[in-house]
Amino acid sequence: MSAPTSSAVNLALTNPAGFTEVGYASAGFITWGAALVFFMIPGLGLVYSGLARGKNALTMVTWVIWGFSLAFSDTGGVFIGNLQWAGFTSIGSQPLVVTTWVPAIVFAVYQMQFAAITPAIIFGSAAERFSLVPALIFVFIWATLIYDPIAYWTWSQNGWIRNFSCISDAAANKACLIGGLDFAGGGPVHISSGFAGLAYAIVLGKRKKESDEPHKPHNLNLVILGTSMLWFGWFGFNGGSALASTARAGMAATVTTIAAATAGLSWSFFDYIFTKKFSAIGFCSGAIAGLVGITPAAGFVAPWAAIVIGFVTAIACNLGSRAKHLLGYDDALDAFGLHGIGGFVGNILTGVFAQKWIALLDGTVIPGGAIEGNWIQLAYQLGGSAAIAGYSFVGTLIICYAINFIPGMKLRVDDDHELLGVDVTHMGEVAYDHYDGLDGEVPTKEPIA
Repeated sequence: MSAPTSSAVNLALTNPAGFTEVGYASAGFITWGAALVFFMIPGLGLVYSGLARGKNALTMVTWVIWGFSLAFSDTGGVFIGNLQWAGFTSIGSQPLVVTTWVPAIVFAVYQMQFAAITPAIIFGSAAERFSLVPALIFVFIWATLIYDPIAYWTWSQNGWIRNFSCISDAAANKACLIGGLDFAGGGPVHISSGFAGLAYAIVLGKRKKESDEPHKPHNLNLVILGTSMLWFGWFGFNGGSALASTARAGMAATVTTIAAATAGLSWSFFDYIFTKKFSAIGFCSGAIAGLVGITPAAGFVAPWAAIVIGFVTAIACNLGSRAKHLLGYDDALDAFGLHGIGGFVGNILTGVFAQKWIALLDGTVIPGGAIEGNWIQLAYQLGGSAAIAGYSFVGTLIICYAINFIPGMKLRVDDDHELLGVDVTHMGEVAYDHYDGLDGEVPTKEPIA
């Protein structure tokens, strides 16, 4: 009988000999999955219209130095790992305790892409007004103090969310693995980045406006292309999180695209109630909401449940995105509205619709969700989601205010630089030959720190 599991990092204990797949077929599958997840980073950049890539590279470096070890060490406590694998020391062909199907180095580089894309999501809330150098410092600190612990709570052998029902036993290195279910990152990736984005946006304040005209997307084609790249990459994000080329991986990929399609349509029809128009931007927003919502549930729910999750998540995120106008915060590109709310809703719905037979597609045993009579699963999901949201939000506020106190490291750009555009004033380049407001000429001044 295999032990219960709670995440993408599942224990395939139906293979008692450990990692014996001599052909490394699953290793190739996960390596390809890592490439797909990496492909999502420029996709997100297109959706965000030019998010700086330097922040992602910094996260990858810190992941190698200590991030992976803090998030996935075999011998840590219930809250954080140790430096067992610092610098990828001794990470090679051997498996880790949390995965017996693929070599440790394959798993490490796969998870590196998750660690890279998560901070990038945050800056969707801060678009058009954040300063680049302080943002780099923020990412370095945030990845270490916020992302790594949350990933550990959710996915590691001894993490407290993964062992919600037996935290004291997990602290004694006797994990029961009965706790929160999160297949591919509803908590570590989406809730953490969404609530961090909300905190970052609150600290920065609202964007400056040259007129009373509402902020509108400047390039529909980029949004559609970026969303398509994200959807494509999400097959590796969710399907690859099975960590083996199994029927469960196929099911995870199937429910992923079902949820995205359902959510895209649901968002579009819901918008039609207010606007009497069908919007391509609305469909893209809905599709991303559905992808976010299905992420924690992908390896636990049936295709019919993916339709429900896509619909509910789309409506919740749509309402959440509208709420910013009522509540007065400037979530510029709806990072909180899509990822924070979508991840939270998806985590809760995982506790409702998780089914034993889906997990058994690769031999994993879980207690099931509320529809199978395991109502306590909802408490595990709610408790873990609330803890992640609160920790990320408060921790991000503290980090932001601390960086703002560093001389020369103000998080927000000056007003004149914001109105001219951060691409011009901080990077010295623009995406188009024509530049509004400067008579077609781009200033040649040196980039400003």
